[in-house]
Amino acid sequence: MPETTVDTSVRRWRIRHRGRSSQVGIYLGKFLRMFIYQNEWKVLPMAAVIAGLVAMVIRSMLFLSKEGTMMGTLALVCVAIWNGCFNSIQVICRERDVVKREHRSGMHVSSYILAHLIYQALLCLLQTGLTMYICRAVGVQFPAKGMFTPWMIVDMGITMFFVSFAADVLALWMSSLARNTTAAMTLMPFLLIFQLVFSGGMLDLPEWGEPLSELTVSRYGIIALSSQADYNHAPLASVWNSVVGMRKREISGTLSLGQAVEILQQKSNPTVKQLREMPIGAVFTVEELAEMAEDQGVPGLKPLLAPYLDQEICARTTLGELADTLAGDPNMKESLNTPIPYKFRVEQIIDLLGWENVRRTLQDTLGEASFMPEYETSRSNIAICWAELLLRTMLYAALATVTLEFIDKDKR
Repeated sequence: MPETTVDTSVRRWRIRHRGRSSQVGIYLGKFLRMFIYQNEWKVLPMAAVIAGLVAMVIRSMLFLSKEGTMMGTLALVCVAIWNGCFNSIQVICRERDVVKREHRSGMHVSSYILAHLIYQALLCLLQTGLTMYICRAVGVQFPAKGMFTPWMIVDMGITMFFVSFAADVLALWMSSLARNTTAAMTLMPFLLIFQLVFSGGMLDLPEWGEPLSELTVSRYGIIALSSQADYNHAPLASVWNSVVGMRKREISGTLSLGQAVEILQQKSNPTVKQLREMPIGAVFTVEELAEMAEDQGVPGLKPLLAPYLDQEICARTTLGELADTLAGDPNMKESLNTPIPYKFRVEQIIDLLGWENVRRTLQDTLGEASFMPEYETSRSNIAICWAELLLRTMLYAALATVTLEFIDKDKR
């Protein structure tokens, strides 16, 4: 009689826990206990340290220039992928024997994977919230208004979560393929390098590398974050920094007067237009003016102007007016071919045009020339990136499920 009672209770237990939903709850409780009692909570302080180190580096560059924005978004994507991969790269392979035994006893692989997805999503959400909080605390100046929520930091946090969760589920699939933790950790560096090299943000990819870029999580994370950071409307700072670095360099050569006049005739050029408006002037005495008149065949002015010969006359015009006069004077054709040697430092030209004007012109002009359509700041562009990340997450989850369905064929 007692044996019958025991057999009945065991049979009822098996029936009660045969449902997929009940198994999800059991495994989810198991993972939460492991988080507390097996020190898996340590991934949170590790994520905080990584976020703090990265934030201190990117706080002075993110949102300020194209180069800074690209490096900053790449760094944030690296943080998200690093956190996600290390969350789950060992979780299945380290208990492979247990999973195999429970699968033979009636465990549904889909329930096991779904429990992992819920647990890992919560973990990624905590890590993302911690990362964004630390970035803000360290001094990263996020734009105030978001495109989907009232706060840009929340919008970018959503992108970070999708990237981290997709990387997490990808590593979960890799863990289901690996036979042991050593194999999983050996695979880990190749996984990270592939994500970073083929992201398209760090290196310009050759034509054959573009299809591989489509397979990465990092590509869509960088596109989404760069779009949210308004990459296309940020100035390009590297050229200006190069100009400042060579400000003491001397430039010398020979330029004819005619070439200088031709340059000053380019009235549509904003820099030339500014040069043409520069005032120039000359001071003459009345006596010098009378002598010049005599040279031109108008004698007899000196006696008439004798009381005023020492007085000065100031004639002022602009550089553009002078250039127009020289260009239109037929008597100056031969003189325009006269070579004029020049020698000056770069900073002298910048002083002439104005440092702020040169900086703004260079950064804005080159920034417009480096416009990238894929980084367009729009809700639809960001939503597409989010959808791509979610599709990859579901694909990796499906692949992990299919892989574990064949765990019984493991010959170990």
